[in-house]
Amino acid sequence: MKNDPGPKAPVLSVRGLSVRFRIRGGRHIAAVADAHFDLAAGECLALVGESGCGKSVLASALLGLLPGNARTSGSAVLDDGTDLLGLDEKSLARTVRGRRIGLVPQSPAAHLTPVRTVRAQLEETLRELTGTRRPALRPAAEQAAARASFPAGHLDRYPHELSGGLAQRAATALALIGDAPLLLADEPTTGLDRELVERTVDELRRHTDGGRALLIITHDLAAAERIADRVAVMYAGRIVELAGAENFFGEPGPSHPYARGLLDALPERAFAPIPGMPPELGALPEGCAFAARCGRADDRCSVLPLFDGRLACHHGVRANGEEPVRA
Repeated sequence: MKNDPGPKAPVLSVRGLSVRFRIRGGRHIAAVADAHFDLAAGECLALVGESGCGKSVLASALLGLLPGNARTSGSAVLDDGTDLLGLDEKSLARTVRGRRIGLVPQSPAAHLTPVRTVRAQLEETLRELTGTRRPALRPAAEQAAARASFPAGHLDRYPHELSGGLAQRAATALALIGDAPLLLADEPTTGLDRELVERTVDELRRHTDGGRALLIITHDLAAAERIADRVAVMYAGRIVELAGAENFFGEPGPSHPYARGLLDALPERAFAPIPGMPPELGALPEGCAFAARCGRADDRCSVLPLFDGRLACHHGVRANGEEPVRA
């Protein structure tokens, strides 16, 4: 049963978060533009959208994991007043990563140490984050692995000996150690079959129900429906809709035509793909970036719609085809 997030103080408050990459010729690419959202204890927010829309860049910005050609602006404030965007690498490494914020990475092979076994990496993380010492380390590592459905028989393997799905489960097990107040899970179900997807998201839900916050980035809308309290939809670097999960996946459904298109593309729904392709982030139109693919586009869409905390669209759509009343 999902929690009602209610009027709780946010564990994370993001305001105007933008990320720009400087590329050759002095050009800039706006990978994330003016993101706004709050995330409360006991709440799961699912960030969804097509590949390349900026979801993973947003998560990397929160942890200071962007490359050197990236520039951030705005704020991302934890509940103790710490602005993540203002911290240096030393502070992030010593006080934030793993302790305040856990990360399930999109590419687990790049985050696992190639010359150490999974068991050794779990035990090291347990020592650092929980203070566990021998002889309790071995059973504690096995318990940590079990949380992510990582088989005990593979604990003494090296990362290169693991399948993609096993590497993903190892990374998830490492991220859950320490029970950080905020967990960022970037495509945590990649490479998993449906049964393991459900077991993984159920464990993440238990982590959240324990009073912690979860930001899950996923293409898997079925997983998002199973775990999320709210859904944020990104398109071309911007959050275009933020809605409660029950309304989003049920009735009245999404308001943004792009969000509705994502659901309609599912095999269990209309199985109708969204026409066209997303625009290049380095060549975005002045107005609505989705207009070229939208069946409801008109002259209003030549002006960029502002995000009002719920929607960024000049004319959202409801299940009955009518445009909702906008304040």
